[in-house]
Amino acid sequence: MKKFAVILAAGKGTRMKSKLYKVLHPVCGKPMVDHVLTQIEKNDMDEVVTIVGHGAQKVEETLGNRTKYALQAEQLGTGHAVLQAEDILGDQDGMTLIACGDTPLFTAQTFQELFQYHQSKGAVATVLTAHTPNPFGYGRIIRNEIGIVEKIVEQKDATPEEAEVQEINTGVYCFDNKALFEALHQVKNDNAQGEYYLPDVMEIFQSQGKVVAAYQMKNFEESMGVNDRVALAKASQVMQARINQSHMQNGVTLVNPTATYIDADVQIGADTVIEAGVSLKGKTVIGEDCYITANSTLVDTVLENQVTVTSSYLENSIMRQGSNIGPYSHLRPQADIGEGVHIGNFVEVKKATLGKNTKVGHLTYVGDATLGQDINVGCGTVFVNYDGVNKHHTNVGDYSFIGSGSNIIGPVNIADHAYVAAGSTITDDIDAHDMGIARGRQINKKGYFDRYPVAQAAKDAETKNE
Repeated sequence: MKKFAVILAAGKGTRMKSKLYKVLHPVCGKPMVDHVLTQIEKNDMDEVVTIVGHGAQKVEETLGNRTKYALQAEQLGTGHAVLQAEDILGDQDGMTLIACGDTPLFTAQTFQELFQYHQSKGAVATVLTAHTPNPFGYGRIIRNEIGIVEKIVEQKDATPEEAEVQEINTGVYCFDNKALFEALHQVKNDNAQGEYYLPDVMEIFQSQGKVVAAYQMKNFEESMGVNDRVALAKASQVMQARINQSHMQNGVTLVNPTATYIDADVQIGADTVIEAGVSLKGKTVIGEDCYITANSTLVDTVLENQVTVTSSYLENSIMRQGSNIGPYSHLRPQADIGEGVHIGNFVEVKKATLGKNTKVGHLTYVGDATLGQDINVGCGTVFVNYDGVNKHHTNVGDYSFIGSGSNIIGPVNIADHAYVAAGSTITDDIDAHDMGIARGRQINKKGYFDRYPVAQAAKDAETKNE
């Protein structure tokens, strides 16, 4: 049987008090609506339709061609929202899952179980329910004396007795597709909100003698909807715990999981150790046997196997096998750190490639440069790449030596086996096996110290100590 899905993502979310539309607020590095779509996609769907309204263009830019779209120009309730998908799905035979774009914690397994339960019961409609001791704000599942669902009552329309019910509507449903759209045309808006509620189709189906089922999920936490920043924080905590647990179960050591932040799309290899205070963001990929120490941040960065990162910040970069960095260093975008490379403390690398076994020990800036293998770059070296208008590239050959305190002013080429004397400012190319030296000749001024008041103070101090 074909499987379809409709994601409700048209609301603005005024309680978020944000310029960003609600469903686009991120949970662990990924917009909420993307989380929902990702889990739905894992069920091999035949078609997914996302209902957009406020921020429609931004939602479509975020989800791209993974889904079709239907516009709800005026927000008149959940039933009205689903009806906007009729032109795409209305004439199809199959099952249709309805989910909200602000419920990022649902899993593919829960959706799969709902599909299976719906089919096994031969139901025209199945609502996904959960039990909670604090049901305020949720629609209540009202069952008759033998447990059959009679209706779903929204919080604002519930009687005092109905409000006491602890089985709640999670906002997720599975329907016979054609029956759903037929019933939606019969839904009325005579309620406290003056809206067309999707749950009202349940009573319509029952009046027609059709089977309406309810599947109670095991984990209420999954059903958490996000309507404000407090709920957003709670959802992020739940998601983070889930992500961290998954990595640990796959062989990653998190020294302090509650103090480790990992985005949803990060990949980590087995036997990697991650200390507390580490943040791994975006599309970061980490190999096996890596070690990342406290207070490091990696954004969209690749670490190959056996890489060590010590208290450093890496973004849009790659560190190849056996390389290491830190503490307190920074890889900026397009830094490519070669196999076995050592980058020490207080080093910044930007749009530069460092070849195998090259060493950049400390207090150095390498920007817009290509460095070969087995190069030593001395302390305090600056690759001067910017003239105020344009950036300029520098090439340094294999087995070269850059003395401390040097300024390498691009564009310039330093050949293999070349030497730069410490304290030089290099503006011209250096050929293989040559040394470039560019500094003023030292001159010692005899008796110079005695001309200054500090000299008299030193003499007075010496006299006092005698």
